[in-house]
Amino acid sequence: MRVIFMGTPDFSVPVLDALVAAGQEIAAVYCQPPRPAGRGKKDRPTPVHARAEALGLTVRHPVSLKSAQEQDAFAALKADVAVVVAYGLLLPQPILDAPLQGCLNIHASLLPRWRGAAPIHRAIMAGDAQTGICIMQMEAGLDTGPVLLQQATDIGLQETTAQLHDRLSHMGSDLIVAALTRLPHLTPEPQPRDGVTYASKIDKSEARIDWTRTATEVDRQIRGLSPFPGAWTEIDGQRVKLLASCLAEGQGTTGEVLDDNLTVACGEGAVRLLRLQRAGKGAQDAEEFLRGWNVATGSRL
Repeated sequence: MRVIFMGTPDFSVPVLDALVAAGQEIAAVYCQPPRPAGRGKKDRPTPVHARAEALGLTVRHPVSLKSAQEQDAFAALKADVAVVVAYGLLLPQPILDAPLQGCLNIHASLLPRWRGAAPIHRAIMAGDAQTGICIMQMEAGLDTGPVLLQQATDIGLQETTAQLHDRLSHMGSDLIVAALTRLPHLTPEPQPRDGVTYASKIDKSEARIDWTRTATEVDRQIRGLSPFPGAWTEIDGQRVKLLASCLAEGQGTTGEVLDDNLTVACGEGAVRLLRLQRAGKGAQDAEEFLRGWNVATGSRL
């Protein structure tokens, strides 16, 4: 099958690899343009761009797909199907209509729950027990198209967005290969009207920990925002990112450190901090972090 692949971040890379390994003909790879990064602020190719070049594939990175010129170039590829995963640009109707069998999106939720930009973060922050992958036939609405295939998975009690992200990426890779193999025989199922929720983009203003909230809410916030943007608190007046946690027993004044294992009291219950990151430093497990910073029992975060 002749495939146009459209993706940009790390999440999309295993999908591209899976399509190549399955013997699909990649007509072109579309991704977002290189952007300034690092200390020198030099243009850096996106993860998909770098991987596609390593595979010897044709890469295109238009700023927009709204022009007739870009739409004609896309249609000229004469693709059977386009596979879209975390591409990051809106697809106008002429793009959606160009491939013979349309555009298929790999979405990291069980639609119609968590349509939109940040479904993995939002599922963990909301305390969902399950999430999954949907292979969806794309249409003009935001993640509103009919679903061809889906697969559910449980969310681990201590799982972070980073960990779930990697699992779902590989699930999506397997599911899209299966979908392309079975495409002529799959029946698109319209999404239910009930249960629609939207996964709005994560804002950095959501990252500061409010220790008056319940331990369950704080734990979900820490895991849901790990690694980016990273939930944070202040220890001795210095900002520290909190990257992993679990629920713990204990009670005290909100934000109080209850023991020498970084158990912290919340408005209700307590959480134990498992992984932290100081400004300008690498992430550390709690035991290593405490060797370099004595956070006294009874101190307040």
